[in-house]
Amino acid sequence: MRLVVDLNRCQGYAQCAFLAPDVFAMHGDEGLLYDPQAEDAHRERVAQAVAACPVQAILVDELDMAATAPGTAGGSAGEASDG
Repeated sequence: MRLVVDLNRCQGYAQCAFLAPDVFAMHGDEGLLYDPQAEDAHRERVAQAVAACPVQAILVDELDMAATAPGTAGGSAGEASDG
């Protein structure tokens, strides 16, 4: 799964690092380090971290989640360009 953290929005509350320490870690008092390609095994913890972020700075790529969901065709449909 792909993660994006808006580091301009992040205020260093560290809820994500507490809930998903294998994906998020604090560097100093306010610097956040994270794995943008987190393993699917951490999906539940990442979802908890996303929900707990007081400033909603963490985004999970929804297209990536749909492509890896059981019973999908791997996301190949719908990738055609309109332009």
